[in-house]
Amino acid sequence: MLGMLGLLVSLIVLIVLTMRGVNIIIAAIISAILVALTGGINLETALTEHYMGGFTSYFANWFLIFLLGAIFGKVMQETRAADSIARWIKNKLGPERAVLAVVAAAAIMTYGGVSLFVVGFSIYPIAVSLFRLANLPHRFIPAALVFGSISFTMTAPGSPEIQNLIPTEFFGTKPTAGGWIGVLMALVIMTAGGWYLGRMVKKASANGEVFYLPEEASRKEGEEVAATALAEQELEERMSGEVPPFLVALFPLAAVIIILNIAANFTSSTAAALISLSSGIFFASVLMAKFLKDLWEALAKGAHDALIAAANTCAVVGFGSVAAQVSAFDKVVDALVNIPGPPLMGLAVAVTLICGITGSASGGLGIALPILSPIYMAQGLDPGAMHRISALASGGLDSLPHNGYVVTTIRAICGETHKRSYKPIFILSVVLPTLVLILAVILYSIF
Repeated sequence: MLGMLGLLVSLIVLIVLTMRGVNIIIAAIISAILVALTGGINLETALTEHYMGGFTSYFANWFLIFLLGAIFGKVMQETRAADSIARWIKNKLGPERAVLAVVAAAAIMTYGGVSLFVVGFSIYPIAVSLFRLANLPHRFIPAALVFGSISFTMTAPGSPEIQNLIPTEFFGTKPTAGGWIGVLMALVIMTAGGWYLGRMVKKASANGEVFYLPEEASRKEGEEVAATALAEQELEERMSGEVPPFLVALFPLAAVIIILNIAANFTSSTAAALISLSSGIFFASVLMAKFLKDLWEALAKGAHDALIAAANTCAVVGFGSVAAQVSAFDKVVDALVNIPGPPLMGLAVAVTLICGITGSASGGLGIALPILSPIYMAQGLDPGAMHRISALASGGLDSLPHNGYVVTTIRAICGETHKRSYKPIFILSVVLPTLVLILAVILYSIF
């Protein structure tokens, strides 16, 4: 009983501390200590063996993906290729389709392998320009960025994002696993979410809401708001100046996707991802060399970003590794595995809950799949279906308010508050993907 209570309290502590802005590594260690103390685990063993074991294992398996992905994103940013793509979409769709333009720009870059945080910072100035011209409420920009970045692109078949790569290691599948049902689910999220977001923005405009930038370092009902990420002058600078031609800027993204899915037929998906991202870095650096002021500086910045992103995710996995040692955790897993209904439902619920608890799609997968994959593989289920269900499940409850990317997008990039801007994010990246996950379980169970 005490172990179960400690597990629940530690999860609450992790969520609360993260939402209050406490560094995720510190929050994860505090929560791990709490789990160990209430679960009867020796504290030294919990931290030095279980926590650090989970931390270092995940780091060893996935750091190179984080590293090359971050470097690729930084090179695309430094060469202004990201600006070129966003500007082209803006010019083609125009201010009257501002919401669609922002979502499309984020989706193209994310599906092309660019790091989420790079996408957010790169597209925000374009989003501000479009929303200002169309006089649309600024508070919807975070939702457009999040929806285009994570709701369907990171879980769709063929995506080079790590959430689509992790399941390949446990189910022996390729990045395209899941067949036509996987493609259909991505299309459903994309179309339904795009329609809903457009409808919400139109309704707000009809109610008299107009564009204005959030007040810098202001307070709204006791909640501190970060200063707007880019000043007006800087926004204008990002919207002007020479950028690479659109097709040249797009080529490295296309190369990453194509090379990944071809190479995966001849080697492991992890090796294919490393090859494809390395190719993307090479093509971007060579084709847009005149726009890249300092390649070594871009590599250094990318490496720095990769270390931070990987360490944050590893911290969550370390906490999960400690929690997995508590007997109460086994009881929770057994209950989830034995949920009435299609076998895939238990996998879906377990993965999405763990990702929601940790506030991390990749971290949740890193905790859940080592435990769950042997159980479901032994049942003889289709590996492709399990891969796609796991990927889809990782993109549901992970986007609760304490999710790192959600917090960064709302506060650091857009200077907004959760109160003003989180509701559409919740619908688009939590409710909609969860409903589509249920639909996917039904379809995979039938076909």
